[in-house]
Amino acid sequence: QVQLMESGGGLAQPGGSLTLSCAASGTIFAVIAMGWYRQAPGKERELVARINRGGGIDYADSVKGRFTISRDNSGNSVYLQMNNLTPEDTAVYYCNGHIYSTITTWDEFWGQGTQVTVSS
Repeated sequence: QVQLMESGGGLAQPGGSLTLSCAASGTIFAVIAMGWYRQAPGKERELVARINRGGGIDYADSVKGRFTISRDNSGNSVYLQMNNLTPEDTAVYYCNGHIYSTITTWDEFWGQGTQVTVSS
């Protein structure tokens, strides 16, 4: 089985920065893609950013130019650098991974979520 462990959430002031980290552990044969989603109160979960194993990156329009997703050399850890935060970025942020946990089968995995609050 695969586990995704997030860290780095917390409170930031408007205009501030936070960095989220996510590490995948367990039985990992290959990572197809990893990324971040967020869910604000009363709203649906939405994609923030993701990076695939070829290095292709997608960002939500609302975070382009402010957030940067990156990964480590193994591809099993992913990071989200969030700059120029606004109150609209307040949400629970979830790490997401599409990962081969056997040599032939991939599944979608989720972290437990980490709260990001942007407030003065």
